[in-house]
Amino acid sequence: MTVDTKMFSVSSAGNTDIIDITGDVQDAVCGSKIKSGIAVVFVAGSTAAVSTVEFEPGLVKDIPRALEKIAPRNSDYEHHKTWGCDNGSSHVRSTLVGPSITLPFKDKKLILGTWQQICLLDFDTRAREREVVVQVMGD
Repeated sequence: MTVDTKMFSVSSAGNTDIIDITGDVQDAVCGSKIKSGIAVVFVAGSTAAVSTVEFEPGLVKDIPRALEKIAPRNSDYEHHKTWGCDNGSSHVRSTLVGPSITLPFKDKKLILGTWQQICLLDFDTRAREREVVVQVMGD
């Protein structure tokens, strides 16, 4: 099996910024020597996540609203006491969604549903530059 690693940066506004990175991931697959296999998409950092979602304005509003119910931004987090910061909810949200996903591809084309996009979700409380790693594996 061959593994090809690609990386790209994403500028984020933070505060549950949801960014469509489907094109960047597809470019990484197309730029590899591998025709068919899987692509692992990973964001480095403990306050961001990667998932698939229908990237449309309603869901871009609904996802932060749902996460606010699960891990409220202004709650009392022990993390704040440990480090004197304000991003405890960012760490909890990132843990719930997860830092990576695995996607199949065939003939250098990602296999996604009609309304399915790959998104970076940045939960931190400030703007960030995020590094995304795509490992393309297969034949």
